[in-house]
Amino acid sequence: MKYFARILFIGVCVLVAVLPASQRYPRPLQKTSASVADYVHYTSVGQLGLTVTNFGLLGEGYNNPDQPSCMYKQYPDNIREQVEHMSYGGLWVGGIVNGEKRVSTAVVDGVFDYGSEGFEFTDNGDSVSERSSIPTSPVYSPHAVSHQDLMATFHDESGVVNHRPLHIQVDLESYAWNYSFTEAFVILNYHITNTGSSTIEDVYVGIWADASIGNMNYTSIYEPGGGWSWYDNLNAFDASVYDPVPDDDLPGIDRDIAYQYDADGDNGYAQSYVGFTCLGSEPVPRKYWDSHYNQWMWNTASNLAYPEYYLPLTDAERYEKLSHSVPLHPGEEGYTDDGYPSTSASWMLLIGAGPFGSAPAAPDSTSWELPPGASVDVAYAVVTARWANNNEEESSARRKLLQVNADWAQKAYNGEDNNGNGKLDEGEDQNGNGVLDRYILPAPPPSPRLHVVPERGKVTLYWNDMPESFEDPISREKDFEGYKIYARRKTSGLEEEWSLLATFDLDNEIGYNTGLDYIRIRDASGDPSFEIFGQDTFHYKFENRNLLNGWPDKNIFSVTSYDRGDPGTGLESLESSKLENRTPVITGRQPAEADSLKVGVYPNPYRVNALWDGSGVRDRMLWFTGLPEAATIRVFTLSGELIKTIEHQGNTYAGGGTRRLQEGLSADAVYAGGEHAWDLITDHDQALATGMYLFAVENKTTGHVKTGRFLVIK
Repeated sequence: MKYFARILFIGVCVLVAVLPASQRYPRPLQKTSASVADYVHYTSVGQLGLTVTNFGLLGEGYNNPDQPSCMYKQYPDNIREQVEHMSYGGLWVGGIVNGEKRVSTAVVDGVFDYGSEGFEFTDNGDSVSERSSIPTSPVYSPHAVSHQDLMATFHDESGVVNHRPLHIQVDLESYAWNYSFTEAFVILNYHITNTGSSTIEDVYVGIWADASIGNMNYTSIYEPGGGWSWYDNLNAFDASVYDPVPDDDLPGIDRDIAYQYDADGDNGYAQSYVGFTCLGSEPVPRKYWDSHYNQWMWNTASNLAYPEYYLPLTDAERYEKLSHSVPLHPGEEGYTDDGYPSTSASWMLLIGAGPFGSAPAAPDSTSWELPPGASVDVAYAVVTARWANNNEEESSARRKLLQVNADWAQKAYNGEDNNGNGKLDEGEDQNGNGVLDRYILPAPPPSPRLHVVPERGKVTLYWNDMPESFEDPISREKDFEGYKIYARRKTSGLEEEWSLLATFDLDNEIGYNTGLDYIRIRDASGDPSFEIFGQDTFHYKFENRNLLNGWPDKNIFSVTSYDRGDPGTGLESLESSKLENRTPVITGRQPAEADSLKVGVYPNPYRVNALWDGSGVRDRMLWFTGLPEAATIRVFTLSGELIKTIEHQGNTYAGGGTRRLQEGLSADAVYAGGEHAWDLITDHDQALATGMYLFAVENKTTGHVKTGRFLVIK
């Protein structure tokens, strides 16, 4: 009977494992506190979009098609590269309190509702906050660590039945950068404080992940019958060594990356990795702690094929998983050459690290303790990467990009010592001294502040010279070298590859030596000058001509800056991110001065289902042009019936009332101001029929009225 019950349980678990996402995660997980359920913050400055919540959970369960869960690349040049990697993940913290092993978990297999054991962190009443080190960012702060810091505080006093809390508060800070060499990872720094009255011994900190590699452009989980396979993934652990300075006599650093990949790559749509690695702890030096890896099939507490790979159901079992690795079986039947299960499935992943604490509990530092009021910091990285080659067999060579990205995360964490040298061993510099600064990376000059002026058939880009005074944080030199101007198009929600329009390089015997005179703003005498828009001053400009007026979702511009690199160390020239000042633009006429321009409509005649249209009735779009700054537009039938009234204000117009513009472009899109789009839906909520229509434009400043007509053909 006991054997039959075990088989029945396994069968149910297999059924759960193959459910599509819409059934496996039917709604966002519900937290234990109703105060602030913050699911909406995610890293957006780089290519890895990771949802970060304020109660220990990572990811958003594929519940929102407009928000990444753990997506790389979130800004793809090719839709095959836009891969999701994890539905949900979360923090696990274990320790020993008065001889009892306790573990507080943000999420475990199959837990969907608050009040359930295994869903045990809750917020402190505040949502996730954000800050940025980018000077042009609206959330700029001199205290920011990265280009995008997300910060949250939560605790394990959740009141969950059968949960024995450690009595800890966790202050999480996630760090993301937009450099090309840092855009594929996010660092999670957990500051853990003992808020109880008892000492916590041998703290272990881990990340649990329900990873699932899939591309929604291949088979969308949001469409009926769609969804990728949850059970074609394989897990493993990369224990290779990263040596930051190969020629010295110091040992390297263990990478220790727990990772997952799609077994067959889904016809090229899921050739991607996700990995999790512990970067270090303060104050515990690297030589005193270790990483531990475990995996099991979704919701499988007993596994006949892999008996050691089971879901831990009690705190004692969870602590064991956090503090000990699963035994390997290299070369055995059913296992890979490295000793991991070779059967693809919906594999859960757990990486733990420790022991940690604020002070050694044993003379040899093999045991640590966290007394009441004391704190410890533990940093993890979520790392993603494309396969380095198309080989079907998993290998270190195919995993090379994952290793490179994990190494950059480790470099970011290691920081610099007080002599400006890269730190080789976590916790100590080359001389055994404590490190002063973490998260110090070589950096390009920031992208300049960009101001875009759209006109009829052209766009003029203005930017400032702020990048030219930037000091590299490592070399402490002003190593600015030049600017690059880019454009790209956006169709069907995905962006095409950036096109380089021009490069302008200092005339200093490095690079192209074009000089900056061509783009420099000059006064009537030919002397260097500037333009002022609002409160900002701009020193350069560039015109891009022969653009289509009013065409939606098409023109996006960016101006980046780059440095000269460092040939002495082999560091290539670094360029700022195109995402910093990317600006969507709709070209068209500027607002008419007084009544100097003739009002009009385009396209005229309007032919339904032309390339101009979107796919739905409300995705159509017709433009009124030659408008004054403030105007009222009225549309009539030939019999004189008023069917549409539109109020236009050029200085604030942002595509309102037209779904194609509202949903197709971001809120920071720039419009010319002398044109207004209409979706051909009347004030009576009816689509315009075939026929001739009249319109009148009233200048609200002068009171003058101009008229015209247009034809609709269906």
